[in-house]
Amino acid sequence: MTKLYCYIASRMKSEEGAAMAEYGLLVALIAVVAMAALTPLGQNLFNKFQAVATAIGP
Repeated sequence: MTKLYCYIASRMKSEEGAAMAEYGLLVALIAVVAMAALTPLGQNLFNKFQAVATAIGP
């Protein structure tokens, strides 16, 4: 019984899950920032391609 208690207590004190959650939040934040930064760039690129397509004609 004592071994079981020690095993459960050691698993409860483990911070591996907390670190993994922090990494997950960090990756999510980076993804949001990347999307926010690339959205205007994508719109500008789309406008440039539209100008080229219009200049070339049908």
